[in-house]
Amino acid sequence: MRLQRSAIEKEVYRFIDKEVSRLQPLTDDWYPKAVTLLWNLPHREEKYLAIDLALHYKRHIALEHLDLYESMLREGFMWWDLVDPIAVNLIGKLTRDHAQPMESTLREWIQDDNIWVRRTAILAQLKLKEQTNGDMLFEFCRQRMHEKDFFIRKASGWALREYSKSNPQAVMDFLREEKSNMPGLTYREASKVLRKQGKM
Repeated sequence: MRLQRSAIEKEVYRFIDKEVSRLQPLTDDWYPKAVTLLWNLPHREEKYLAIDLALHYKRHIALEHLDLYESMLREGFMWWDLVDPIAVNLIGKLTRDHAQPMESTLREWIQDDNIWVRRTAILAQLKLKEQTNGDMLFEFCRQRMHEKDFFIRKASGWALREYSKSNPQAVMDFLREEKSNMPGLTYREASKVLRKQGKM
């Protein structure tokens, strides 16, 4: 169930977020400290703000902070609303900028016991378009087809759907090959754009 924020909380969050955007650029040393400080505060809105801060200073999204992002993903209170911006925007940027070392990391993560780490491995290429490593994406989807968890099935479908916008033929071939093995939710989500275009 999606976590709802009250109207007052949303307004407070918008105000704080606006103030963050006016800060002077953080130094390399202060970036992880500031993100961690906000992340460790007790309220969920403060964790949203930590993610926004991490994203705002794009030049600091670097491999040296991969451990920071991973530690955030592994928190016991995690849910999709916190996981996805980390997966798609933070880990995604690292995957785009550092394809080779991140491929090794993501291949470990897709086998991880933590569901959110596995979901991140699938979603890390969501915005890469033509830069997507299609073979790795298809491999990850195959590896997790047996999973019954909604968030893994949905992530696979979502990732495939986005990739179908850049490489429709590859996704069509994959879906035709794996349809009998693929959860219905994954297939429906993955084929949504292709069906709309009359290609499937």
